[in-house]
Amino acid sequence: MSDSIIKLVDDLPTGGITVSALRALDFVVPGEWNNLVGFENTVREITGEEKSKKIQKISERALWIYNDESQGYQDAIWTYQSLDKADAALGAAAMANKIGEKISFLSFLNKLTPSADTTQAIDLSIKIVAELVAFCKLNGMPTMDSLGDFSAALAEEYSGPSLMRMVALVCFDGLIPLGPDFVNRVGDIIGGMSSAGLQQNPLFQRVNNLIPGDGTQGKLDFIGNSFDAVRGWMSNLVSSRGLDPQMIIDSLQNFVDIADDKLDYLAAFIDMTTNYFEHTGVQTVARRLILQAAEEV
Repeated sequence: MSDSIIKLVDDLPTGGITVSALRALDFVVPGEWNNLVGFENTVREITGEEKSKKIQKISERALWIYNDESQGYQDAIWTYQSLDKADAALGAAAMANKIGEKISFLSFLNKLTPSADTTQAIDLSIKIVAELVAFCKLNGMPTMDSLGDFSAALAEEYSGPSLMRMVALVCFDGLIPLGPDFVNRVGDIIGGMSSAGLQQNPLFQRVNNLIPGDGTQGKLDFIGNSFDAVRGWMSNLVSSRGLDPQMIIDSLQNFVDIADDKLDYLAAFIDMTTNYFEHTGVQTVARRLILQAAEEV
């Protein structure tokens, strides 16, 4: 890793589109996410420690733990970062597809890019896999055998930046691009996909090395199993909060300048301009590191 965890947390933005988009989702899980920025400030907030020397010791221990590659923290960060880098390219592809639909003389783009629904379904499903992989790295679990543990943790233990990341996944990668029935639509798309179709997907091509499974078919099976493990949680989140696409869009428009006539492009715009997966991922890793370090000093 080129940057230390301290630098990653220190460099997190306090504003911008990513932060604004996440703040727009506060109504879904009120008060759950606080945009903690700066490593020393994060140590203080998480531990309640005020003594400078103790904060310094915790920070030094956290850095030592992070640099120990066997702990899995660096792998978790790499997973979060890889998804957002690939997501920007995905957003560009989806945007090209939308332009092809809207402008007749650019319709050839539809022959060059995947359909927006298929692209978004794969995007959402692979992000679930990435979250599972990062969860297993942070907990020292084997990825292939931990679907049940991940599903239980999501329902019972996820909070703070981890919960906000999954809420953003549901809202930005599910509800907005695919509608209120996105869980069934994604299930149908992934369930009907061939290994050849997955192999041609640009997002899969960029991040297939982080997806467990034997060959493309094995990876496709794992993607489907990972999605099935959390579909109940996603459906419950939508129904229990009464969420729908317009509700998310209305809240977003309070924080981000979005024109009403550009809503068709909104999902692609979010993919291209935000890195909510990495942003909240860094905060998740920092939280886990600081709690572990505080126990050890």
